[in-house]
Amino acid sequence: MTQDILPELTGVERIAAEKIFGQRLSLTQRYVEHLATSGIERGLIGPREVPRLWGRHVLNCAVVQEYIKKDASIADVGSGAGLPGLCLAIARPDLDITLIEPLERRVIWLDEVVEDLGLGNVTILRSRAEQAIGMVDVEYVTARAVSALVGLVDITLPILRGTGELLAIKGRSAGEEIAKAQKKLNKYGARTVEVLSAGEELLDEPTTIVRVSL
Repeated sequence: MTQDILPELTGVERIAAEKIFGQRLSLTQRYVEHLATSGIERGLIGPREVPRLWGRHVLNCAVVQEYIKKDASIADVGSGAGLPGLCLAIARPDLDITLIEPLERRVIWLDEVVEDLGLGNVTILRSRAEQAIGMVDVEYVTARAVSALVGLVDITLPILRGTGELLAIKGRSAGEEIAKAQKKLNKYGARTVEVLSAGEELLDEPTTIVRVSL
């Protein structure tokens, strides 16, 4: 893929990207280039997603940082193409982020991207989420497009060891997913479960987040 057909920022997206990434916007652009080239070649991103990489993927993920405190530690479960983990790592160099991904080909790609971008705040752990319990000590767990909440809580909340927050990027069915997962949420001792919106002042379509606090 040549430079002239890489996805470009629209006016609204550019304003949002400059606000979120600041001086690290050029680093984000390099990440998007990885997604649009080797990410597609290796099957991490579908080719139809290229025009929507900024709005639907990168910015959609990066705004989650609104709900993450300074200098926090995060485990990104099922990180895949680094969504949202790498977006958060670029936007917030103060964060300590562990990308948890079981598939070797994805881990190899993540390693290459992290090295190229020089992201010293990222660790990559090749593991299934349920096997990573006890291997990381974090304050937040993030997840996007991993599974419905009823299944997601089983592989994310135990990582927090009884304290912390799950920030799961969800769609319009967030409320329904919470209802279906209520028994499990009670089982794991969830104190609060909320549907939040991120990027309301920046994005045409704000990001919906389910926040589970232990």
